Amino acid sequence: QVQLVESGGGLVQFGDSLRLSCAASGRTFSNGGVAWFRQAPGKEREFVSAIRWTGGLTRYVDSVKGRFTISRDNAKNTVYLQMNSLKPEDTAVYYCAVLRNYYSNYADYWGRGTQVTVSS
Repeated sequence: QVQLVESGGGLVQFGDSLRLSCAASGRTFSNGGVAWFRQAPGKEREFVSAIRWTGGLTRYVDSVKGRFTISRDNAKNTVYLQMNSLKPEDTAVYYCAVLRNYYSNYADYWGRGTQVTVSS
């Protein structure tokens, strides 16, 4: 079992920054990764970014490239999502998830989410 706890969300203004954290406990997967997804009101959940647990490979959805950076601290079992130049369209509940395979968006475990609201 893996438990994930997100933190760092909040209400910010257009152009501000936030850093989300995802603290993981329990078993982790050496061949998998950790990803951030988000779900805006009335929309489907979408993939945002992922990082491989070993090796540090990363990938992003096009809409956040150049603005968001995913990183990990293996010693702390924590993954971060640094979000810069935030826009109102980034408003969503952000979820952390453990991917069975880094190259797939299939997640085995999910956190409960943290709300990010960007005002214009």
